Amino acid sequence: MKNLNDKQRKNILTLLFFGVLMGALDIAIVGPALPVIQRSFVVDDRMISWVVAAYILFNLVGTPLMAKLADIIGHRTIYIADILIFATGSLVVALSPMFWVVLVGRAIQGFGASGIFPVAAAGMIGAVFGVAFLIGPILGGVILKFLTWHWLFLINIPVALIIVFFALRLLPNERPGLQKAFDYLGLLITSATLAALTLGINQLDPQNLSPGTVFTSLFSARVWPFLLTAIILLPVLWLVEKRAQDPVVQVALFKSRQIKLVALIAIGAGFGEATLVFVPVLLVLAFGVSAHTASFMLLPAVLAMAVGSPLAGRMLDKRGSRLVILLGSGLIAAGMLIIGLIPLTVATFYTAAVLVGLGLSSLLGSPLRYIMLNEAPHHYRTAAQALIRLFTGTGQLLGSAFVGAIAASLGGDVKGFTSAYLAVGGIAVLITLLALALKSQSAEQATVQQHEAAARGHS
Repeated sequence: MKNLNDKQRKNILTLLFFGVLMGALDIAIVGPALPVIQRSFVVDDRMISWVVAAYILFNLVGTPLMAKLADIIGHRTIYIADILIFATGSLVVALSPMFWVVLVGRAIQGFGASGIFPVAAAGMIGAVFGVAFLIGPILGGVILKFLTWHWLFLINIPVALIIVFFALRLLPNERPGLQKAFDYLGLLITSATLAALTLGINQLDPQNLSPGTVFTSLFSARVWPFLLTAIILLPVLWLVEKRAQDPVVQVALFKSRQIKLVALIAIGAGFGEATLVFVPVLLVLAFGVSAHTASFMLLPAVLAMAVGSPLAGRMLDKRGSRLVILLGSGLIAAGMLIIGLIPLTVATFYTAAVLVGLGLSSLLGSPLRYIMLNEAPHHYRTAAQALIRLFTGTGQLLGSAFVGAIAASLGGDVKGFTSAYLAVGGIAVLITLLALALKSQSAEQATVQQHEAAARGHS
């Protein structure tokens, strides 16, 4: 956006904000629709989880591809094309006569959204995702109160057309002109690994959460081939990415112990985030409320996230990332364990919702990005940002498959979902333990100074 005045920059940033918001909302807003879609097509919890997973999977797969195409063809062209792809996917979902068509539409939506995000700055994406998860459930509740679930997706059509109109007027058609070869093989293996992991986890069939039954279900013919495929592909991916000129996954960053920890914590954070999408299904089952009422019952979690985000930001500046991540993961663990261990009442739900909301506001976004940017050498900053999105998205993807698997295997009732949240609470406890191994604030600052000195030495 060179050679633009302040007004033009402001208009472009506003346009990009609403484009990213539209794409991000379709992760957050789908939660209120899940109970209604499930009843409409008569599918179980294992299948309904793919409404979330299909979107996230194709979004993760498409993001590096669309970023490369934007460099080759031009950012405005790709941005507009992907807005229209997203709108097409929305229309497919809204008009779906069968459930598999819903999943096709969600995949198209996710793929389209993958080209919307790279045009915006990484900081904006993090902020807008936060806004989306704050307003998504409430907006979904309002639409469901007065209209059918189809309008959650049909509303994207006019919004997309308005964004396209202003994009044609405002966006410069810049081409960075990067000539690095695209890592198609790395993208293919990454996609196959994620798909295999998700399919394997989604087919787990423990009849309770005891380790023995989970272990036994791993040997089911519906599970082990997918998990084995993922296990085989991971070292292959590592070797391919070490040799790639511009890798999808920058494996050089994993020399840092801190980044390895952050990758695992980001996956766990994504797990926790994914569970929020299924809360309306739990509330409909537990309290017999309507889908739109279930959406409004998420308000305490939404308000907790709104209050917690600025507090976490100030704490991050004063005390460093380790304390913020410890508090965030600890609060998520406490909230999930309350749902999983204590009989569910309105009071216990709201208590858990506030704790999880505060925890997610502390854990997601700034602290993990802060560590990645501090830990990565300057020439790897963009790759580090991409890793955070990849691992958080992987957590969302696996979390949605996991919740669906546990809930379905236990009958798709309240016990099924509370058991799933109990398991996610256990994962949050593990994240908390991992966070204890993160660097102290003084050690973080020392690393930043080392990278700044190295950058000055190369300049």
